[in-house]
Amino acid sequence: MDTEKVVKQARRILKGMDNDHRRGAFEAQELIRIYAGESSSFYKNIAKVAEKLGSMNGDISYYASARQILEGFVDSLENGLFEDVSIERKAQIDVVSDFLSQAQTMLETKKIHPAAAATIIGASLEEFLRNWVEEKNLSAEGRSIDSYGKELKKERLITKQDMKDITAWAGIRNDAAHGNWEEVSDIKKISLMLEGVNLFMRKYGDKETI
Repeated sequence: MDTEKVVKQARRILKGMDNDHRRGAFEAQELIRIYAGESSSFYKNIAKVAEKLGSMNGDISYYASARQILEGFVDSLENGLFEDVSIERKAQIDVVSDFLSQAQTMLETKKIHPAAAATIIGASLEEFLRNWVEEKNLSAEGRSIDSYGKELKKERLITKQDMKDITAWAGIRNDAAHGNWEEVSDIKKISLMLEGVNLFMRKYGDKETI
């Protein structure tokens, strides 16, 4: 979901808050959690307010606070003051993109086995996912492409189809790493992997989606 759509959803929640204080606060909390992440100040503040609303009998002061936080979040989005991707994260993405460019060059070099490119593509994907998990302060069970993907899927940061693609790419990477040459000798197969990973990174690199 891009910024415009997030703002639209936020304004819908703001409108509904007048009728249902608690529901509006919890919807606002979830929207901010998904878009900004649990480490953001917006999320931390609204989580505290939502907790108070849940434990008290709809105190109007807490409702007003929830509304103010969501309005502030919307203002930051509209004024371009909120960046979901840190400068460090953007730098990491640039580095991973450079590795994918190297993989493309390898696929275009006849003397280099496609497995070499598959290994680099897989390593780039793993680095991209690992950095994303760390950026969101998440804890994956294990240090692998699959484990990072599952954690992002659990947090609803990627789709079910994304996870299927990630699992397939991880399988190709493992075949290359373990010397299963017959599984990674088809240049077209590895080229499709490269194309898919590139599209995936462009889709989520700017965090313009939920």
